[in-house]
Amino acid sequence: MERLAGRVMLLWGWQRAILAMAAGALGALAQPPFGFFAAFFVSFTLLVWLMDGSTAGAEGGVFRRFRATFILGWLFGFGYFVAGLWWLGNALLVDSDEFAWALPLAVFGLPAYLALFYGLAAAIAGLLWSDGFGRLAALALGFGLGEWLRSFVLTGFPWNTIAYGVMPIPMMMQSVGVVGIFGLTMLAVLVFAAPALIATRKGMVGGLAVAILLFAVHLGYGAWRLSEADALMAARPQQDVAVRLVQPVIDQARKMDNSDRIAIFEEHLALSALPPSPGAKRPDVIVWPETSLPFILTQNQDALVRIADVLQDGQVLIAGAVRAEDAGPGRPPRYYNSIYAIDSQGQIIGASDKVHLTPFGEYLPFEEFFNSVGIGNIVDMPGGYTAGSRRALITLPSGLSLYPLICYEAIFPDEMTADIETASLLLNITNDAWFGMTPGPYQHFLQARVRAIETGLPMIRDANNGISAVTDPFGRILTGLDLNHKSVIDATLGGGSVSHWNNSSRQMHLWLIASAMFLIALISRLGFNSRVN
Repeated sequence: MERLAGRVMLLWGWQRAILAMAAGALGALAQPPFGFFAAFFVSFTLLVWLMDGSTAGAEGGVFRRFRATFILGWLFGFGYFVAGLWWLGNALLVDSDEFAWALPLAVFGLPAYLALFYGLAAAIAGLLWSDGFGRLAALALGFGLGEWLRSFVLTGFPWNTIAYGVMPIPMMMQSVGVVGIFGLTMLAVLVFAAPALIATRKGMVGGLAVAILLFAVHLGYGAWRLSEADALMAARPQQDVAVRLVQPVIDQARKMDNSDRIAIFEEHLALSALPPSPGAKRPDVIVWPETSLPFILTQNQDALVRIADVLQDGQVLIAGAVRAEDAGPGRPPRYYNSIYAIDSQGQIIGASDKVHLTPFGEYLPFEEFFNSVGIGNIVDMPGGYTAGSRRALITLPSGLSLYPLICYEAIFPDEMTADIETASLLLNITNDAWFGMTPGPYQHFLQARVRAIETGLPMIRDANNGISAVTDPFGRILTGLDLNHKSVIDATLGGGSVSHWNNSSRQMHLWLIASAMFLIALISRLGFNSRVN
């Protein structure tokens, strides 16, 4: 092990660059659909040894160390994000005549940008680097801060945050409810990097003991939390609701073909009208996926009449749709990616707009510049979509309140605003048909499940082509449909939170962990400097 570590530290030039990218790419195996979390042990152990080589010696001072470690972290991140996000290019192939030219930007350009955050993470760690356990704390601090910044800078894109790689099963997901996704990232990096100590020996016994203890607590807390699950859910005061999720599996090319709108609408209605599954109750609520209504509903009263014809008395349809709003004389309408709630009389009784839009998909940043060079939105909407001003809860006639998350809003932990305290259920509707049979929908689904654990709420998730599912507040799948399985799900679930923690407490725990990592790294660095000097 010492000989291997020495060889890695002494690598230089292209060999060093290739190993850094390969180490990052290997880490992508920890994310869905693979869930091989042990890959991160190899990835971060190699990264520590590469960092040892980059920080060796004092020549050039702080700037040299910052530059060397930033480049190393960027290479690691580039490998990680290319291997984990290559499937984003599939969205451009839906309309290949228009967007195939942009495929390299999606497959390599976005990873190159996201890798900047890992470059910064490694550079922060490099400033506090030492020769013992403290360097692992420095690396954990750097990656935790890097992932936190990635969640909001330039609207944010925290997809495949490191912590998701440590939760392949529900027992390994529960800790996120206490420390949050970024706090768990710090602790996970500390554990994943621990094998590096075996080669360098310094701090090995104490460091490995801490890593083993953290991993044991992670597993133990998850097991205890799940053992309490039934009692916690039984104690909730809110009544059960019977839901039906419609997964129509409409090819994205069909959805973009205006001539097929009526047929698509009727397919949704036919699935909604199916008799309940054996042993299931008649659904109180029927859910359709994102942008499933192929009309501007307020301009098409016939569609509302058809919905009323299909719904039975007391039933409510919740459907994704495009909402249009008059912007004033001489100006084009504003369009919103929205959710409607429609009762059995064909009346719209609730609505909510998407607040966090997808850049280049639903709106175009720096629109005038990009339009001048011929770049437009993937979604062909005049002027793009407009972001909703606030997220509105959808209240059902039974009194249950749904907290709506449209598409990738579910990947943002901080999207859970104060209104979540009054919500009964999470509702996530999406259309992952853009990404085909790739890892993307599986990664998206895991991130949505984690929001259920953080909030302590059950989740209803309906997707055009999958993955549709009903999960309990512990992220466990009660029932679901895999990709490209055209059918419906009938399920009964109760509302109400079982969480002892909220977003504020998780934020506090994050900064407590960050402070502890900083102090450990700083003390280790000061001790290292005194020995060197």
